[in-house]
Amino acid sequence: MPMESGDVVVRSVDDDHWSVEEPLVYRGRRDRFVVPAGFLTDFATVPRLVVWLVPRFGRYTAAAILHDWLCTEGIRSGAVTSPEADGIFRRVMRENGVPVLRRWLMWCGVRWGALVDAERRPGWWRSAPGVLGISVLAAPVVVPPALVIGLALLVYAAVEGVVGVVTGSPRGDAGSFRT
Repeated sequence: MPMESGDVVVRSVDDDHWSVEEPLVYRGRRDRFVVPAGFLTDFATVPRLVVWLVPRFGRYTAAAILHDWLCTEGIRSGAVTSPEADGIFRRVMRENGVPVLRRWLMWCGVRWGALVDAERRPGWWRSAPGVLGISVLAAPVVVPPALVIGLALLVYAAVEGVVGVVTGSPRGDAGSFRT
């Protein structure tokens, strides 16, 4: 396995973030990256509407942490470009035994994420045909449940808001579309 460091060791920082407690070391054929202890991650950054399909952690957790690091420190330092970071993410998922469909969907998701991030956008158009193709193929499976979940989240947020007003309790994050 390409992760030299063994198990992922993290500590919860808040509801959304985890601190890497022991360095996470990845060694590919040509690449070696070290995610240092203390690095903050949210594991896989997944919109709440599709967490049913891609949970925030799983067999791909180490790849997601490495990807978070590559997309911040790796790009800033010039060690990788955004498309390279996303390609490494997909490769590490393959090396960790993530099924082919899930890893390509996750790669597609991070490429869409790169489009909306000015720092990660350069080079996006080179991957656009693949991203669009995968998106079109995945849409019939992903969109209908996501719409139902989105509607349910809106209803829940409304109910929670009403209950909060009636009881004087603070409103939670039910209306958030992020986990």
